[in-house]
Amino acid sequence: MTRIELTTRPAPDRFAPMLESHGLTLRRAATRVLQINVGKKCNQTCAHCHVNAGPARRETMSRDTIERIIAWLARTDIPVVDITGGAPELNPHFRFLVERIKALPALRHVMDRCNLTVLFEPGQEDLAAFLARHGVEIVASLPCYSTENVDEQRGAGVFEQSIRALQSLNALGYGTHPKLALHLVYNPVGAFLPGAQDELESVYKAELRARFGIVFNNLYTITNMPIERFAAHLRRGGEWHDYMQLLIGAFNPGAVAGLMCRDTINVGWRGEVYDCDFNGMLGMQWRNGKPLHLWDIDPAQLEGRAILTGDHCFGCTAGAGSSCGGATVQP
Repeated sequence: MTRIELTTRPAPDRFAPMLESHGLTLRRAATRVLQINVGKKCNQTCAHCHVNAGPARRETMSRDTIERIIAWLARTDIPVVDITGGAPELNPHFRFLVERIKALPALRHVMDRCNLTVLFEPGQEDLAAFLARHGVEIVASLPCYSTENVDEQRGAGVFEQSIRALQSLNALGYGTHPKLALHLVYNPVGAFLPGAQDELESVYKAELRARFGIVFNNLYTITNMPIERFAAHLRRGGEWHDYMQLLIGAFNPGAVAGLMCRDTINVGWRGEVYDCDFNGMLGMQWRNGKPLHLWDIDPAQLEGRAILTGDHCFGCTAGAGSSCGGATVQP
């Protein structure tokens, strides 16, 4: 394969002209992360969800697709595998995926994007112990340290369950043992940008330790993306236009260098390939005359390829920037 192209672009795309006006281009660097979205099934229905995930969703990555992804990964030196969803742990092959990745000859670091309450789902009683046993890094959603804000965004009772889950993870060494990293994710509860990541992290750590004895490593601030469920929420409230203007007006050229799409390949639940999970939800699939799947891709030929953009990309470059690892511009 010698080229990858996109035959259609989302409309509108005001992001590419913005980059050009600042003398910037957005192209792929060496791939460091393979992000695998194993499906849209989730035990929560969050107001900000860019995946539109929920209990009724049936899109689930099959074992055969997982086998093909593992075979492709084994031929690369990509060091990090980031597993997401939905609630990725609800995929019936989640543990098989983790075990196969960990069994590869070249050591790979595995991340699990966990909503915490999944630890209390039927059949998941030993999930926390499984993750600890395999040294899986946990990136856990907790949009606030107060009951009201969390339950408003994620559902009644979610805060209390999340606290219990964090305490159980701490008991296993998460947040304290050097090989068991535990990070939390903050999303705004409305149509506004996150506060300063370092300041929020300090408050989170102080509040959670004082009130519940909870410790964790880092806090990641992630801007709500104007797609899927959050986009519908904005339109129902008449906030769509104002939110987009907020994102565009807060464009920070300094956030571009740290964007996750530069070093991440995102794989959808059918094995299809995107620049990021957000592009995946908008159907912006890589093409080479036809839609491409991961096993069609030669990773050695990706560096320097142009990244596919749309208006939603302003969500990742507003203010201090936003990525799966939090702010892209550090103070």
